[in-house]
Amino acid sequence: MNTELIQNEWLNEPWLVVIGGTALAAIALFLLRFVIIYCLKKWTQRTDFVFDSLLVDSLSTPLTLCTMMVLVIIFGQLLNTTGFMAEHPLPIAATAKAICIFALVLFLDHFLFGTVDYYSARSVVVSNSHSIIKGLIRCAIVCVGLLVLLGTLGISITPVIASLGITSLAVALALQPTLENFFSGVQLVIDKPIRVGDFIELESGDQGFVEKIGWRSTWVKMLPNNMIVIPNSQLSKSRIINYFYPEKELSVPVEVGVHYGSDLEKVEQVTLDVARQILKSHKWGIDDYETFVVFHNFDQSSINFTVMLRAKEYFNRFWVKSAFIKALHQRYAKEGIVIPYPIRAINTSQESAHFKQAD
Repeated sequence: MNTELIQNEWLNEPWLVVIGGTALAAIALFLLRFVIIYCLKKWTQRTDFVFDSLLVDSLSTPLTLCTMMVLVIIFGQLLNTTGFMAEHPLPIAATAKAICIFALVLFLDHFLFGTVDYYSARSVVVSNSHSIIKGLIRCAIVCVGLLVLLGTLGISITPVIASLGITSLAVALALQPTLENFFSGVQLVIDKPIRVGDFIELESGDQGFVEKIGWRSTWVKMLPNNMIVIPNSQLSKSRIINYFYPEKELSVPVEVGVHYGSDLEKVEQVTLDVARQILKSHKWGIDDYETFVVFHNFDQSSINFTVMLRAKEYFNRFWVKSAFIKALHQRYAKEGIVIPYPIRAINTSQESAHFKQAD
């Protein structure tokens, strides 16, 4: 008798039915979500395909929102069954649609961002422009999602689209420097005068590695391990030396001077022997490079020439040059080739000078 009385009291209280039914539905739906994600992750672990794992990762948060959307619909049905909706109407359908659109926006955002990250590790073009691509993707997804949400809620989007023309003009005038930097960044990505990872020298003389080409600025990591941020518009107009383009290998000129009494044929042969040995033995030298010597100047105390070496990268040239100078100095000492000191002498007979001897 007491059990029937409790059941009648339960059924006579609509809030108890709504709360109890919603709680049971929530437990069942979240358990179902857990099982679906668990099975999908187990399935992706057996495959080498990348995008299935990315798809599962992108579904995690949107699937939670979809679970909440179904829960909102069930909540609305329970309110309708108990008659509460007739007295107090609630925007259940609009709320469910808004959650569904938000879940779709999050899924596309996460999935497309993951796709850009995947291809940026395999494509130089995508790697150089991944921040710009991500910004465009997010802007497009948010704008389209907002328009779809407004249309779903019954708000006419035609006046909104029509007003975007005037609004965009005003925004363009207000954000002219920002837009200039943005399109300059797009120009840098398309023309590719610099790429992420390149070692460059700026017009100011500063040198560093390109860390990031963003939608507004480019980040360059300088040699003292600090970062300089340059607006894209300023960078696109300045003169830049890219030491990694078209390739990382570069020539290393070394200036040398020998005594006027030296046998220049012997000097050239000995110098080339040392240069070839260094390029073959040094880990950063180019062993198949045809090194050469060019005599170019009669200096005040020496005959000067240039030895051309080759290094794998810009920074390697310092160590290659250092190893060559040490080896050349040792070999010259062994061969009797003199590297002269600057000397100033007075030739009295040539100048016809006469000195009076002291008494």
